[in-house]
This record gives sequence, structure tokens and C-alpha cells, in this order.
Amino acid sequence: MLEDVKNAGVVGAGGAGFPTHVKLDCKVEYLIVNAAECEPLLATDKYIMNAYPDEIVEGVCAVADHVSASKAFIAIKSVNQKETGSVRDAISRLRRNVEVFPLDNYYPAGDEQMVVYDVTGRTVPPSGIPLEVGAVVSNVATILNIHDAMRGHPVTHKFLTVTGEVLRPMILKVPIGTAFEECLNACGGVSLADFKVIDGGPMMGTVADDADIGSKRVTKTTSGIIIIPDKDNFVSRQHDTVVEKILNRAKSACIQCTFCTDMCPRRLIGHKIRPHMVMRRMSTMDFGVALSADSILEEALICCECGICEAFACPMALSPRQVNKYVKKQLSGVRYNKTDEPLVPSDMRAYRKIAPSKIMARMGLWGLYANKANDFAELSPETVRIPIKQHIGAPARPAVQPGESVSCGQLIAEADGRVSAHVHASIDGVVTEVENFIEIKRNRPES
Repeated sequence: MLEDVKNAGVVGAGGAGFPTHVKLDCKVEYLIVNAAECEPLLATDKYIMNAYPDEIVEGVCAVADHVSASKAFIAIKSVNQKETGSVRDAISRLRRNVEVFPLDNYYPAGDEQMVVYDVTGRTVPPSGIPLEVGAVVSNVATILNIHDAMRGHPVTHKFLTVTGEVLRPMILKVPIGTAFEECLNACGGVSLADFKVIDGGPMMGTVADDADIGSKRVTKTTSGIIIIPDKDNFVSRQHDTVVEKILNRAKSACIQCTFCTDMCPRRLIGHKIRPHMVMRRMSTMDFGVALSADSILEEALICCECGICEAFACPMALSPRQVNKYVKKQLSGVRYNKTDEPLVPSDMRAYRKIAPSKIMARMGLWGLYANKANDFAELSPETVRIPIKQHIGAPARPAVQPGESVSCGQLIAEADGRVSAHVHASIDGVVTEVENFIEIKRNRPES
């Protein structure tokens, strides 16, 4: 199975894109399929569960057999009743030894370490991975790609949600390398003159100005494209605020209330992370002064950057997450110093889970939360630009030259080392450019 997965170029479809053939080279007690649809506004995982429940269940069983998991769970938010029903029907029909695990409707329920804790009751150590507590987690879209890989089909297309300030929010299936602009046009275009575009979800996605949208392409890890107003919402304000100003505001206005620490999801499962202490420590530092690792600043290294602290918890509208990100960047190369201290989850965790709808309302994006993406379309663009690096690890090495004809599914860039991934053509056509991407123009029959 690993060879099939490697040959197909499968990477994690729901996160940073870790090569799946490396991740699944293990033996564990628990296989957990993350179908929580972590980010608000996105609906891609829900579509996949409704459209491909049999393939998901078959894929789960194949992976569970490979990793020798005695327990296999598909973790779905209990509010997603239609999706839960689809998967349970498939399990019953196919008579497979898989269970649906109902998750509470909170953010970030889809965080890998949250899922592991919810399902197993075990806390993954800070800076650790689920393998350390006998588990492996895979996104539901990744499972679908594994199912296809075992039947000889490489990763060439991507399901994603296009929503926000577009005329018709939709779920799209597009060739990898499709321009964001084509995805937006398929949804009727943007309804605003000035906007920002989020690559991913509103909490942890990458934000860009409207002028930058022409350079953006769909990759194996693209989960959504969200258009938001250029002003008057939390995400836009954060994007437009420089780090120096964020730090200066933290110095002048942080009241050390500890709400950011009290609400931190990782803190609630037992990690020693205290954003308010990092804020206090940074209040003594001048901007631009090189940071040295100490016991407080190192805690920023285990921040998962979910954004609860700044989008919901802080009463002063400060940005502990951005401060943590700044500290991480300054301490680049420093590894978190693991200790033998026991990991004790908080008794308050059940009372501090925040519903996505409340977060969106607090961020000024409630109108978008209520505007669901229900329709589906499949695109067939004339040109694709496929990045050779779409994953954690080394970029792939181009295996084609300009002028070569390629067919959909053909290998066009080879994995360079163990932690890398193959890249395949997503349309039939001719290679027109090879740089840090491979551009292919579609073949069209002559009239």
C-alpha cells in the first residue's frame, strides 16, 4: 500500500501536506480519520463523506490493516447528521469494522491533537506527534486519495470550498494548478470591489490582498478559497497590522487577565503553554532586539496557532497568536525542551469549547457563516500551473521539459528524498514552462 500511495503522490490533504507514505509507515493501536471539518465556513469534508462514503470506508479499512490498528474511528461532529448517516450506512452495508466517533461542535475540533484526545483520552506530548500515544490521524480527503491510489489513480484533482463574498458559494473539483480566479469565476465572481482572499479557513488560512490573487493556484493542500471584505472584520484588520504595532499594543494594553491561557485548546489538554506569560515577557523587549530562548519564550514554540486567544478570548483585542508566531520566527532552529512533567488536562475543558458560529460572530463574519456552500461543479481549465512543492519536505524534481506532451496522471516531477512527494499532470496538454512550477496548456481538438 505504501508503494501505491508514494507512486500516487498522496500528501495530507487537510493540513501542511506531510507525505502520506512516510506518515503511514508505522504500527499503531488507533487509526483516526479526521472528518471534523475544523475550520468554520468550509464544507469540503462534508461533501466528500456524502458523495464517497463507500470509498472512505474501504480506504479506512485498508489503512487500518496496514498499520495494524485494532481500533479504527471516523471522527465526525455530531451536528453533521447527514454525513454521519452516510458513513454509518456505508459501514453497515459493507460490513466493516469501523466506528463513527461523534465529536462536539467546537473549534478547533479538527486539530490533530484535539481529535486524538477526544477519541483516545490520551494527550499527545507538546511538540510531539500522535504516534507517541499509539495513534495515527489522517484527513478524510486523504483517505479518499489513498483509496484511489490503491487503484492506480494518482492525485490530480482537488475538492475545495469556495465561499464568502461570491455570488454562488460552491464545492468545486478542480485540476491541481487551477488559478484561484477561475474558481471564483465559476462561482459567479466576487461581489465586492475591494476584498481579501483566504487560502484555507478563516482562522488559520493564509490571507492575501485582492491584487495578489492572480498568482495563486490550487494545490494538493488547498481546502478552501474564501472572499472577505477588505475592512470591518477581524481577519482583515489582523492582516493589515504590522508586527511592530502588534507588539507595541501588547506592551501597552495587556492586562494579564489570563483569558488567552485559560481558553487555549492545547493548554486545556495538558500542555504547559501560557500565552499571557509570553505577552508579559515580550513587554520587556524592544522591537528588533534578538530574542534568546528561555523557559517562557519556548512555550510559544508549542502554539498550534489556532487563534482562539485573539479571535475570541482577549478582552483587549490583542493578538497573542501573532506574538507567539513572532517569537517562533525569532527562535527559528530552537527546539522545544521536552520535560517529564505529567500532562494533566483541565477539568474546565468541557466548559471552554467554543462553537464556530460564536467565533464567526465575534470576528464580524457571521453573514458568511450563514451563507452555506451547497452546490457542486467540476472545472476544466485551459491552463494549469502546478507547483513542484506542495508539501512538507523537499520539493519534487521536474521530470519534463517545455514542449513535451503529457497526459493527465503522468508523472511530471519526482520525489526528491524520502520526505517528498511525486507530482502528476492534472490535464492532458503541452508543457509550456518549467520553473518552481510546471505549466501545462490543454490540448484541444482542431475544429
